[in-house]
Amino acid sequence: MIEPLDMSTFLTVRDLERVARAELPPSTLGYFKSGAESQTTLRANRRAFRKWAIDYRVMVDVSRVDTRIRLLGRDVATPILIAPMAYHCLAHPDGELASARAAAKSGAPYVATTLATKPLEEIATAFDAANTAGATPRWFQLYVNKDRGITRSIIERADAAGYEALVVTVDVPVMGRRLSDLRNAFTLPPGMTAANLADAVQGAKNAYHHAYATGRHDPSLTWRDIASFREITRMPILLKGIVRGDDALRAIDAGASGVVVSNHGGRQLDNAIASLDALPRVLDAVASRQAAGFDVLVDGGIRWGTDIFKALALGARAVMVGRPILWGLTVGGEAGVVRVLQILQNELTTSMALAGCPDIASITRDLLVPA
Repeated sequence: MIEPLDMSTFLTVRDLERVARAELPPSTLGYFKSGAESQTTLRANRRAFRKWAIDYRVMVDVSRVDTRIRLLGRDVATPILIAPMAYHCLAHPDGELASARAAAKSGAPYVATTLATKPLEEIATAFDAANTAGATPRWFQLYVNKDRGITRSIIERADAAGYEALVVTVDVPVMGRRLSDLRNAFTLPPGMTAANLADAVQGAKNAYHHAYATGRHDPSLTWRDIASFREITRMPILLKGIVRGDDALRAIDAGASGVVVSNHGGRQLDNAIASLDALPRVLDAVASRQAAGFDVLVDGGIRWGTDIFKALALGARAVMVGRPILWGLTVGGEAGVVRVLQILQNELTTSMALAGCPDIASITRDLLVPA
């Protein structure tokens, strides 16, 4: 019998990534790690954090450090969310059920995805069973299908399953050119499918992923559609994939409750602006409209607690973490995801204490200077 790994031996996200890269099949590893085309945007997301240094305070009482925030009107324990990512069962047999349980146990809001390998209802059940205090929210991410009947059905299912927000991904009118997937002709292995689209993919079990996904995403999605989604669901809507200030203002006009500043982890348009670089201009635009209660989150390239600190200092309400979750899931299943969240939470609280910030509100813009 193989003894389970001692997760406490992993001290950084990079430690888990190194092991995961060695364990994953080349096609799956390529799918998880790759960006679009030359991967310039993928690298830019990491470089953006290195542009800033922390101009820390001293002699502040940090005997207690509080990471609680208010998100869509709810108090949550941490500003770290698990981003929506496809096909968790490629990393571990329990897939999204393991990552959802880990999120709930860690107090981290979980964003389930349309392209999950477990049905959204099962993910909700797994999350709720571990969310014993009921203190942590779960959201659902939507890819808009060309068949709007399928889209409507998925929204209604997410609503019925008690998801608290709908995160509409708006930066995938077509699939970006991910060369690793193209070269590997990436597809899901036998017996695995996009569970929330099971009816739609009958007869396409072995479809080449890039071609299939390009055929399903709706390139006709426009701002008018957000209003139609609001007529279907009680959930507040956030738009994921915003990088421009004027688009953030359009999101407000469309009735969105927030945006996620994101370039899709560098997986869509190559040579696009880094998410962190886009964040200030989105926040400036929102501030110009005094959009009270409009939450701005950011994702892309987050690997350290200091990255989270910098994003919060620039004004983000919270961050979404993507690939590190998949590395943890690969290495240790649920325990691996818990460990990733522990590492990032511990690094964040340490950074806050050392920078003289006893709570999230004290992480202010003046704490950053150009590096």
